[in-house]
Amino acid sequence: MTFQPRSMLIALASLFSLSLAQPGMATTATPVTAADVAATIAACAPGAACAKPLPVRMVIVTLFEIGADSGDKPGEFQLWKERRKLDVRIPFPQSHHDLYYNPDTQVLGIVTGMGNIKSATATMALGLDQRFDLSKAYWLVAGIAGIDPEDASIGSAAWAHYLIDGDLSHEIDPREIPADWKTGYFPLHSKGPNDPSPPVGQGEVFEANVALRDWAYDLTKDMTLPDDPSIQKERARFTSHPKAQLPPFVLKGDQLAAMTFWHGKLLTDWANGWVDYWTQGKGEFVTSAMEETGTFQAITYLDKIGRVDKDRVMVLRAGSNFTMPPPDDNAAHYLLSENEGYAGMTAALESLYAVGSKVVDEILNHWDRYEQAPPR
Repeated sequence: MTFQPRSMLIALASLFSLSLAQPGMATTATPVTAADVAATIAACAPGAACAKPLPVRMVIVTLFEIGADSGDKPGEFQLWKERRKLDVRIPFPQSHHDLYYNPDTQVLGIVTGMGNIKSATATMALGLDQRFDLSKAYWLVAGIAGIDPEDASIGSAAWAHYLIDGDLSHEIDPREIPADWKTGYFPLHSKGPNDPSPPVGQGEVFEANVALRDWAYDLTKDMTLPDDPSIQKERARFTSHPKAQLPPFVLKGDQLAAMTFWHGKLLTDWANGWVDYWTQGKGEFVTSAMEETGTFQAITYLDKIGRVDKDRVMVLRAGSNFTMPPPDDNAAHYLLSENEGYAGMTAALESLYAVGSKVVDEILNHWDRYEQAPPR
């Protein structure tokens, strides 16, 4: 159901029936009626003060959608919208995409748009929107990613602890670098890629709550994830990477966010070194995407004014494609062929929903247990 102009909101409220239980329904939740939702939208303009904000127990953060929000080829948001019955559309003109809400479960879905700029601004816009009470909300970032064949196969889903920015840097064209440099891309405040000095950060690395990450991993680590002949054929090509040949599985692995869609063995080596540098050897590069540090930077700021709790944020990325080609291909050809369609796209989307939903259901169905403090 899409909400229309304010004059119609109250009339539309009578069309909703919230008496039927839904998957993941928070049975102990404070009831929210359709009239409550309609009244909040009618009374509270986006960004303005709001006397009765809508309670939110879970924010599902996706980064893009393909075409329509339902009924066609899915992007990251569609499965969550359809299967979680996120049917109440809430205008969100200060950002990329309108919001969707389920009053029964108090789950809110957002599509931030691709890239750190859009993810940061969308998250900040939501966090400052007084129509929502996000003070106790959990956040699940659920997106597809490139995945390192050294660590996992496409379709696999990785829970992240470290979120590393790949953009804040110095760069010299490789044709002009000194003879002893492997790359012309090196951290700010360093003297080059061979500088052994400890990192001096300006927002290049964030840490999600590791206890919550480990709890989510333990809850989902034994799940059997979707598999199909197309990804079986693709992973079989990675003959020198045993983990890339495995059926999809759940693992722990850190996230590198960069606005450039990079690809290849040499850049995968760079990504591993970059994550190692910024985490001082504690992290492990597994997935590559574009948004996490923007999202988490906004959440960090919002946490400081009590709008959100950054210790309730979980980051889950599933591999839709590998970050480098198999031995029988080259980086340029493999990247361009992937742009025509990721081999692991369908499996990754299904893995995100299956793995993420297990955590969402646990939190919602035991809200009395998790409302006051995150699980450990």
